[in-house]
Amino acid sequence: MDAGIAALLGAAVGSLATLGAALVNGRAVARSQYAQWRRQHRRDAYADYLGALHDRDLAMDAVFDVLRPDSPDLREVDEKVQHFVTLAREVHRVAEVVIIEGPLPMVQEADRVARASGDLSDVMRRMVRNAHAGDASRKAADTAGAAEREHVLYQAVQSFRSAARDVLGNPD
Repeated sequence: MDAGIAALLGAAVGSLATLGAALVNGRAVARSQYAQWRRQHRRDAYADYLGALHDRDLAMDAVFDVLRPDSPDLREVDEKVQHFVTLAREVHRVAEVVIIEGPLPMVQEADRVARASGDLSDVMRRMVRNAHAGDASRKAADTAGAAEREHVLYQAVQSFRSAARDVLGNPD
C-alpha cells in the first residue's frame, strides 16, 4: 500500500473516530441538559404548589380565628371564607402542574395532601354553617376535629416535601 493512501485512510479513520466520540459526547450532554431542565421544571412546580398551600393554609387559619368568638362577625367570616376559596382555587391550579410534571409518586403525594386538606376544609365549612345558624353546640368538637385534621394535613405536606427532595435527587 502506498504511504499516501495509508495516510489518507489513517486520517479518515481518525476523523470518523473523532466524529463518533463527538456524537456520543453530544448525546450525553443533551441528556444531561434535558434531565436538568426536567428537574428545574419539577422543582418549580413543587415549590409553586407548596407556596400556594402555605397561602391557602394561612387563609384557613384566618377563618378559624374569626370563628373563635362565641358570636363571630358573620360579615368578616364570609370575607375570610371568600379569600380562602380564592386561594384554594389557586392550589388546585398549581396542583395540575404537579400532576403533569409527575412522576407518579408525586401525584400520589399531592392527592394525599388534597384529601387531608379536604377533610380539614369540611370541618371549616361546617363551622361556618353553624356560625350562620347561631348553633354553637358542636363548636368544641369541631375545634378539636380541626386540630386533628390540621395535624394530618401537616404530615401530608411533610411527606410531599420529602418525596419532592427524593424525586429531585436531593434526599438530605
